Amino acid sequence: MKKLNVIGISRGSQYSPNLMNSDAAIFNLVTRELQKKGWQITTCPEDLFEEKECHADVIYTMARDKRTIERLLQLEEQGTLVINAAKGLENCVRRPLTELFIQHQIPYPESFIWSTDQYFDKAFFPCWFKRGDSSAIVKEDVCFVESREQANRLLEQFKERGIKTIVVNKHLEGDLVKFYGVRHVGFFDWVHSRPDTHSKFGLEQINGMPVGYDFDIESLKKWSDEAAKVLGITVYGGDCVISADGSFKFIDFNDWPSFSRCREEAGKAIAESICYLTEEHLRK
Repeated sequence: MKKLNVIGISRGSQYSPNLMNSDAAIFNLVTRELQKKGWQITTCPEDLFEEKECHADVIYTMARDKRTIERLLQLEEQGTLVINAAKGLENCVRRPLTELFIQHQIPYPESFIWSTDQYFDKAFFPCWFKRGDSSAIVKEDVCFVESREQANRLLEQFKERGIKTIVVNKHLEGDLVKFYGVRHVGFFDWVHSRPDTHSKFGLEQINGMPVGYDFDIESLKKWSDEAAKVLGITVYGGDCVISADGSFKFIDFNDWPSFSRCREEAGKAIAESICYLTEEHLRK
C-alpha cells in the first residue's frame, strides 16, 4: 500500500455530553491500533479542523459539527475516503434518520415530524419529543411527554432555543438494550440498559429495570447493520426496546458511540474496518 496521508478527527466536547473521556478513549484506541499497523496519522480536534485547509487520502472521524461535515463532503468530492462517510453523518441527524427509517421499513416506533410553530393536538401520549436538527446535545433535547399541556409547553421551549422541528416518537414499553456495531468486520455487542448505570442523560429511568425478555440477537445484528447501511455509516451504536413478545424497535441510532462496554474489542474492529475500506477505496 502506498504511503497515505491520514487524518483522525476527534469529537468536539459539546457533542460529548457527559461522555467526553469515553469518546476520547475510543478515538485514541483506534489511532493506536492503526499506528501498530504502520499508519502515520495526524490527529485533530474537530473545532480546529474547521479552521484548517486540510487534505488527506483517508479521514476517520467522530465529528458532528455541521461546518465540519460540510468540509468533509467537499473532501469526499475531491477523492478523500471519509469514515464515517460525511453523508452518513448528515443522515444521523434525528429528522433525516426518522425519514429514512420509515422509508426503508427499519423497525422504529410510530413517529412523525412536527413544527415547533404548530399547536400539538395529537392524541399520542405518552411519547418523546426529540430535536430534529441534530443529535441530543443537552438533556432538554429529548423529553418524555405525558399530556397535551406539557407537549405545548415543551414546544414553546424548543422554539425559544431556535429549534424549528422535532421528531415525535411513540413511547414503547419493554427492556432497553444498548448495542454497538462495526460493519464489514462482523463486530456486534449489546447490553441491557439499566437505570442505575451511568448514561448520557439518565433517561433509562422511564423504562425502569429490564425484565430480561428473550429476543433474537442475530436478528438485532442483522437489522442494526441494515439500519447503518441505510444511513450510510460504518461505525455505529444505539438503543432499542425489546417487547414482551421478543420484537424490537430502534429508538436511537448514532454514528460512532463511545463503546464503553467493549472498547478494546471495538477499537480493533474499527481499525480493521478502516483498513478494509481503504483497500477497497484504493482499488477503485
